[in-house]
Amino acid sequence: MSDLPESAALPAYLRNLNPPQLDAVTSTEGPLLVLAGAGTGKTRVLITRVCHLMVTRKAFAGQILAVTFTNKAAAEMRHRIAGVVGDTVEAMWLGTFHALAARILRRHAELVGLKPNFTILDQDDQIRLIKQLLQAENIDDKKWPARVVHAVIERWKDRGLTPERVGADPAGEVAGGRAAQLYAMYQDRLKTLNACDFGDLLLHNLTIFQTRADVLAEYHKRFRYILVDEYQDTNVAQYMWLRILAQHSRNLCCVGDDDQSIYGWRGAEVGNILRFEKDFPGAKIVRLEQNYRSSGHILSAASGLIAHNRARLGKTLWTAAEGGEKVTVRPVWDGEQEAVYVADEIEALQRAGEKLGDIAILVRAGFQTREFEERFIALGIPYRVIGGPRFYEREEIRDAIAYFRVIVQPDDDLAFERIINKPRRGIGEASVQTLRRLARARGISLLASAETIVTTDELKTAARNAVRRVVDDFARWRAQVERAHHTELAATVLDESGYTRMWQEDKSPEAPGKLENLKELVAALEEYDDLPAFLEHVSLVMENAEAAPADMASLMTLHAAKGLEFNSVFLPGWEEVLFPHPRALDEKGAEGLEEERRLAHVGLTRARRRAYVSFAANRRIHGMWQSSVPSRFVSELPPETLDVKSEPGLWGDGPQFAAGGNERAFGYGNRRAPLIEGRATEIGGRGLDLAPGMRVFHQKFGYGRVVAAESGKLEVEFEHSGLKHVMESFVEKA
Repeated sequence: MSDLPESAALPAYLRNLNPPQLDAVTSTEGPLLVLAGAGTGKTRVLITRVCHLMVTRKAFAGQILAVTFTNKAAAEMRHRIAGVVGDTVEAMWLGTFHALAARILRRHAELVGLKPNFTILDQDDQIRLIKQLLQAENIDDKKWPARVVHAVIERWKDRGLTPERVGADPAGEVAGGRAAQLYAMYQDRLKTLNACDFGDLLLHNLTIFQTRADVLAEYHKRFRYILVDEYQDTNVAQYMWLRILAQHSRNLCCVGDDDQSIYGWRGAEVGNILRFEKDFPGAKIVRLEQNYRSSGHILSAASGLIAHNRARLGKTLWTAAEGGEKVTVRPVWDGEQEAVYVADEIEALQRAGEKLGDIAILVRAGFQTREFEERFIALGIPYRVIGGPRFYEREEIRDAIAYFRVIVQPDDDLAFERIINKPRRGIGEASVQTLRRLARARGISLLASAETIVTTDELKTAARNAVRRVVDDFARWRAQVERAHHTELAATVLDESGYTRMWQEDKSPEAPGKLENLKELVAALEEYDDLPAFLEHVSLVMENAEAAPADMASLMTLHAAKGLEFNSVFLPGWEEVLFPHPRALDEKGAEGLEEERRLAHVGLTRARRRAYVSFAANRRIHGMWQSSVPSRFVSELPPETLDVKSEPGLWGDGPQFAAGGNERAFGYGNRRAPLIEGRATEIGGRGLDLAPGMRVFHQKFGYGRVVAAESGKLEVEFEHSGLKHVMESFVEKA
């Protein structure tokens, strides 16, 4: 129940709250779940609720525990609360899960075998420690890399499992069935070092609370009110920590949105918010549904889409500002044309007075950014990549390009030194120093130094053999430059060097994206005549990216966009081969599909005034052309909220709907392809029997004559586009 009578004159800090917001702020006693849809003012509710508790003297600042997911959110809350209650905010326990758990652990470190000045290890140190354990136990770290074991231990900690509670978890089969044993050894080693990792902060808190009733009673007495933001993103350990701390007062206020739970891949459990009423009997639920960000059509589109999810508590976003521009839906021929379309629309928005800083392009996969980056650079559109570096600045791309640079220019010492031991080959810093000394003494390159030193005894046997393999590899690859196609050579280099395998064996959440980026890099080579031409292009791209103005368009993944908002949002790549992401469907089935749909919902609700959804009939993914149909998410958008813009010949008679949920599909004229179990059927393979000299027509490049034909691939001299490599299925006899 709210603690304010309806007739009460509201104090200044409560004015301008809408009725559900006011209810959420003033319902102070007992468990409360605030279901806060996108753009409904959840941060304002959290901050005002804290102020209300202090102003009404229900709690002093030191009796309030407020948990956020980022330091930035904590700093913003602290600043805004101080504007109402002044410096007393400093006594609050306000911060991230890890920061608050560390504060508690330092007070009681001895109870879990640590000293108060314990060190918190970063991920690199954690992996190095696990590698030492693998070596000590004679476990092959090539078959079971330290990163794989680390990922397993990390997930156990996210679930609140100590080594003795792991039991028969399937992940225990890692490292030949010794993962649980390694976990126990890892924990013992951490204690010896007086250290812990981030997962330990909460795990040790749980151990203390579960074994020392006196300590738990101290915190029950201290924390009269607990608030947590982004509750839908909590993992099991975080949920257990909150539940234990709140079990005495039961004054737990959780603010979150089940429709924005998109971090399952890093341990978040959407079930935590879905089970709230069951876990906290008598809980009150307040729904914040009035959106202050987006136009009516955008909200209707987002609500119609997310309504297809079954695992949700349910709410419908609405706005007082009805109407607005409809969601633009634009089919394109391929990814390159999509980049051209988006760039043209951005330039049109600029001419109409829109600032670039109010424009964002949100992609499902990181590799999609390359074509947009190249188009923006070509047109001089300033942009920034949020949540990661630009495509050609990414670690894996720089490494791959370093290999290519050494093949083209053997004297490139910087490139050679970058990858001589990447992946790890047993060529340590001492060996590299020996190569440098010889290179300086003779005035030769590092590669030439390596070619010389393998014939002598300056290096230890293992290092010398490793250097010899590198020298032989580059000699072999260089010999293939003239006879192998440069895209095939690039793929061969990444494969034979072990670089691709290194990321395949890496079980970190970032590894799949890095593999996708490498495949996109190889695909990008197709657009250039040879390796030198491509490397020159990359150099020019990097040079042009050096100086960036303040006003820039934002380019990022959908995951990185959560919490942000823009006037205009472009959502490219809504195709069945890309979004929902096949990996999510393969690994998690229906649950994965619902998380992907929540991701689409998040993307749409980032837009204030305009949202643009686009999809390609053909897309090159991982170096291979694929024909596709629009994502099922396009079919799930309410037709009355859409403004479909097509091109003659691409759609035939325009968009076509068949009735009934996922059965609906957009069509590509006579190339219409149905959805089968969530996958797009392949289009093409028509067997035209094309031969050199024949005249053909390509939807994108126009008319031309076949120069060569082999295995469904054509080399065509087009009248206006020059020589191109295309798939046979994309041309017609002219």
